[in-house]
Amino acid sequence: MRTRMNVYFPPELLRQLIDLADRKRLSRSSIVEAAVTSFLSPDGADRTEAAFTRRLDRLSRQIQRLERDLSITTETLALFVRFWLTVTPQLPADAQAAAQAKGRERFEGFVEALGRRLAQGRTLLHDIVRDIDPSRAQRDDDSGVDAPAAQGDEVA
Repeated sequence: MRTRMNVYFPPELLRQLIDLADRKRLSRSSIVEAAVTSFLSPDGADRTEAAFTRRLDRLSRQIQRLERDLSITTETLALFVRFWLTVTPQLPADAQAAAQAKGRERFEGFVEALGRRLAQGRTLLHDIVRDIDPSRAQRDDDSGVDAPAAQGDEVA
């Protein structure tokens, strides 16, 4: 059994309701009934909350990966600097100019190799994962997480 109810709509909203009813070939009452049911349904809030939760979970995982990558990068740099400071002897004054020139040349080669790697989408982290666990690297390649590394770019 249905009970009759009179409602008043602003003219623009009534036009939208009539247009929708005509396009969908439904009665105006059924559209209003569906809208009120949806408005009163507690599921709407639950669906919105679930969508936000999924998005927040995805963002949390992305931030965790960024933190992990940053930690690896920091540790790599710190280990390299410690190693370099430990094994590099002090140069005599007469060899400083030649060492600086060679250093500039090597740095230019490094910047060029880095530019090629970045242009190709290669990352050291991906190469490390590939070296440690080739099956995981293949899964990441298939899912588009990181581009596969090409061969042949070596730092001068």
